[in-house]
Amino acid sequence: MVDKSWGVGGDAFRVRSNLGAADRAEQRAEARSARTEARAGAIATRLDQRAAAREAAAQAREAARTERRDAQRAAAERDPHSAAARRIRTSGRKDVVREQRDTRHYATTVDHDRIRILARRGASHTGLAAAFGITVEAVEAVLAAE
Repeated sequence: MVDKSWGVGGDAFRVRSNLGAADRAEQRAEARSARTEARAGAIATRLDQRAAAREAAAQAREAARTERRDAQRAAAERDPHSAAARRIRTSGRKDVVREQRDTRHYATTVDHDRIRILARRGASHTGLAAAFGITVEAVEAVLAAE
């Protein structure tokens, strides 16, 4: 037998009432269902809060990513060489800026030997004429003069 003075409590405290055992069982069942509903409500609230926090964090990350890309784009427009030097490349080449050259006024040197070599390799007369900027008749004249 355990005495209460030894630090070990006895059975749970029960309020005495004139209710019968069936009524007390019904009260316990109601209290149990109320606790279950309260827990379910708390869980639903917590899940909604966590989903909202995740969504806010995702939007913050996306905003930071957009801001970072805009800053990089603005820096690249100001100084393309430093932006090219910072760009990650697998080849290891740094500070290479690809520029479109204005080739409108370039002139192709018409090399008769080169025309003959390309014709032997199977280039068509029209292709050679277009590549060297001359007429098909001029290509045929060069090939005939072999």
